[in-house]
Amino acid sequence: MSNPTNRAFWQDAAGVPSAIRESPVPSSLGPHEVLIKARAWAVNPVDAYLQVVALPFITYPAILGTDVAGVVEAVGSGPASQKFRVGDRVLGYAPGRKREGAAFQEHVVLDQGLAMKIPDTMAFREACVFPLCLATAGGALFGSEYLGLPFPGEGKGEGKTLLVWGGAAGVGSNAIQLAKAAGFDVVATCSAHNFELVKGLGAGKVFDYKSPSVIDDVVAELDKRVCAGIFQAAGPQNGVVPCLEIAWRSKQDLFVACANLVPEGSVPQGVRATFVLDTSDERGSYYGTTSKIFADFLPRALERGEYKVAPTPEVVKTKGLEGIQEAIDLLKQGVSAKKIVVEAE
Repeated sequence: MSNPTNRAFWQDAAGVPSAIRESPVPSSLGPHEVLIKARAWAVNPVDAYLQVVALPFITYPAILGTDVAGVVEAVGSGPASQKFRVGDRVLGYAPGRKREGAAFQEHVVLDQGLAMKIPDTMAFREACVFPLCLATAGGALFGSEYLGLPFPGEGKGEGKTLLVWGGAAGVGSNAIQLAKAAGFDVVATCSAHNFELVKGLGAGKVFDYKSPSVIDDVVAELDKRVCAGIFQAAGPQNGVVPCLEIAWRSKQDLFVACANLVPEGSVPQGVRATFVLDTSDERGSYYGTTSKIFADFLPRALERGEYKVAPTPEVVKTKGLEGIQEAIDLLKQGVSAKKIVVEAE
């Protein structure tokens, strides 16, 4: 008897139309894996980027997508995987190091450390906004190769500030909440119309990144107390430059973790800055930080209502994998403080 049919959203090469193709549902799992039936997916800028630009660490043809939420259908034999049961409602981060591990398909294989049960009251369309945004923010904030901050619950952030540049976007909105939960006083930037949103996520001071005096204003604020560093979480490519200038002007030695590429020749003398990217191995370099957040912090924080769904999901009209391209095209037009989501049915 043949396996049930799976469908996936394939990108055969950069610059060509995507295609939806069928294959068997994976019939065997590694000890540390779980199989879920997708109920919602979220799209990210990298998905749109990979349709037109071939990155050196991507092998085409590739299944796109990293953000998924759904229902567990099978569980691997390893002891760590046994925290899941068939029927559990979960979200998952799928870094896509293996084709069956990418998100934009009807059945997705996830590493158990990159999957997490969600509250019964949380809709799948809400749950799927978290994975990549939270993984990137967590890697930048807590990863030893980046800012290396203490995790929530370790109680070492009190009295220090952290700058999150781009606080209304997906990565930034999660960085604010994670840093706040870790005990840091967050200074953030965003557009003026998103001030209240960003304050509601936990930022104590918010500055308009379009203001002519924003660099001077932010430096003055950071130098009032000990600053733990800078995370450039969002914004156009030139969003890195003001963060570098803030670090250079500050009286403190501020490391800059950048979600965007650091432009060649842009780093002032004496400033330390690094591009944050998840590329190291099959599990991804964010595995250590993401799995810890999924295991030790986020489930309880969501259950207690202490962590907000951010950014707000905007669901496209077309259901199923056929809606993925619609979502990517909408993302390409530009969105603010929203995450574009596709529901499976």
